[in-house]
Amino acid sequence: MIKSNIIQQGAEAKIIQKGNFIIKTRINKGYRHPELDKKIIKARTKKEKKLLEKVSKLINAPTPEETYEMNIIKMPLIKGKKLSDFLEKLDYKKISKEIGKSITKLHDNDIVHGDLTTSNMILNNENKVFFIDFGLGLTSKRIEDKAVDLHLIKQALEAKHFSIWEVCWKIIEENYNSKDKLKVLKQLKKVEFRGRYKH
Repeated sequence: MIKSNIIQQGAEAKIIQKGNFIIKTRINKGYRHPELDKKIIKARTKKEKKLLEKVSKLINAPTPEETYEMNIIKMPLIKGKKLSDFLEKLDYKKISKEIGKSITKLHDNDIVHGDLTTSNMILNNENKVFFIDFGLGLTSKRIEDKAVDLHLIKQALEAKHFSIWEVCWKIIEENYNSKDKLKVLKQLKKVEFRGRYKH
């Protein structure tokens, strides 16, 4: 019998490892009308799965399996190290370069991750960086959304990897060669300015 381990239990979803697979199950919300709840869960799961299918053709990301359940996404387990726990001990310059290139591919295809942190990146056993968890991801042409994506990774580096964050960010920025690079970086400055003066 294949053992199941709960990896994460959040407000929106439960993530389980079962053998060589990760199963993400969206959770029912008791405060919503059951029919509405079912519709919302189905729509969000479908959206995330569709996005993941697209993303996995562009960058290193898990390709979802075919399932019949409307609230489940089944993906292959990415074996490796979570960057949030190990970045300082790894070849962070090489990894930062790969992160910058992967974000470029996403943004040039109008895909925004929505939760771009090192907690959602894994260095697999072949030293490739995989992006995971597109639960907050979206398709967007907006420069603002792309700038917010960069703001999130910059903030995550500064908060979690303060001893190396400036080097990592500089390399990510250099390798972020999106067709809208100048516009996105200009907007990023505005996003940061807003963040600084929020009361």
